[in-house]
Amino acid sequence: MIAMSVHEIIDKVADTLVRASTTFSPDQERAYRSALARETNPNARWVLEALIENAEQAKTIRSPLCDDTGIPHVVVELGAEAQMPKGFLPAVEQGIAEGLRRLPGRPMGVKGNDIERITQSAGLYPDSDGVVMAPVQLKNVPGDKIKLTVIMMGGGPELRGKTLRVFHKHSFDVVKNEMIDWAKDAVAKLGCQPVTLAFGIGRTNLEAASLALDAMKDGSYDVQSEFEQAITDAVNGTDVGPLGLGGNTSVLGTFIKVGPHRASGFRVISLRTGCCVDPRRASATF
Repeated sequence: MIAMSVHEIIDKVADTLVRASTTFSPDQERAYRSALARETNPNARWVLEALIENAEQAKTIRSPLCDDTGIPHVVVELGAEAQMPKGFLPAVEQGIAEGLRRLPGRPMGVKGNDIERITQSAGLYPDSDGVVMAPVQLKNVPGDKIKLTVIMMGGGPELRGKTLRVFHKHSFDVVKNEMIDWAKDAVAKLGCQPVTLAFGIGRTNLEAASLALDAMKDGSYDVQSEFEQAITDAVNGTDVGPLGLGGNTSVLGTFIKVGPHRASGFRVISLRTGCCVDPRRASATF
């Protein structure tokens, strides 16, 4: 890692949050344009064209892709030969708060004690930085760099997410078909299609949810495995379409991360039904 001051780290993290919130990744843009080229439903084409134009304008003027500007989730990948500098994580936290102010994020941080936050009875913080980031996930990777990824998560997809055990019966198809059933139900109800599906398959609820986050971080629209494509194709066959108006673009892509497993009769699966601007992600290397 090149020596950086705390101020430089804060600034770089803030810029990463703004990029995540305002810019489609190149593979995401290609996926949208490819979907538009294939789509024949006029209502679906109108929605896809509007979403592409929205993304172009958001990138140009550095404006949020969606009014629900999201909750920051941060993944730090620490190279085996890298050394995390003193004060790095506090600087990351400050950088996230600064990025929310620059964006600006939607003020939706809830004030109060435990009960008041649950009941939303003490009001909201007036500033964007009142939206506290989720706990940082730290991962060991090869190399001598530190890579930081910011993923912004809006509330709508959380309504349609699901984490639950599936009894596999020693059959891959049993697991895959259960995932397809979950996805069909969630996509039909979301309302802001086309969706990007992210699945994590692990041993515990926490591990499966963490793997789903990894799927969002690492997934590529340009490279869909046979497993991922099977789920995308199955859900696209439901004719839900963009914004539920019909068409063959209910799902833009599917990202799956399969973790280690233990000898048992079940697998834990976590699904995030990402909306039409998800995954809002950007990375920086230190």
